[in-house]
Amino acid sequence: MSLTLSSPAFRNGAAIPSKYTCRGEDISPPLQWGGISENTKSLALICDDPDAPAGTWVHWVAYNIPPAITEIPEKRGFGGKAAEGINDFRRRGYGGPCPPPGKPHRYYFKLYALDKDVTLKEGATKKELLKEIEGHIIQHTELMGTYQRK
Repeated sequence: MSLTLSSPAFRNGAAIPSKYTCRGEDISPPLQWGGISENTKSLALICDDPDAPAGTWVHWVAYNIPPAITEIPEKRGFGGKAAEGINDFRRRGYGGPCPPPGKPHRYYFKLYALDKDVTLKEGATKKELLKEIEGHIIQHTELMGTYQRK
């Protein structure tokens, strides 16, 4: 069985509704996942934009997500059931797509099933999280959405 990640708000490769961007309500989209390995101790989630002008822009970092959680509703994020790291907006939690006007950007929601709990304190960066989980990823999947600001 393979790990899956989807959203009822947008299909893989499709446009992310503006509701979930800085031009809308800037709330996190609903996400659902399944196919989690029985050896999973925790999950981690990263959302980033590799098309940002200054390099990859981090929109969301979350870790120590209990494997019993298989979805999160829009806006609520993890509601204290997981640790949230610092994004490139310099705040915890989700920061929606907010590219400069012009070409569409791709936003990757990456979900990792881990064989351990993450030992980092709340507020870790994407770089710190990736270093911590190196060698502990059991499964990985991603969901990509696009957004273009006109």
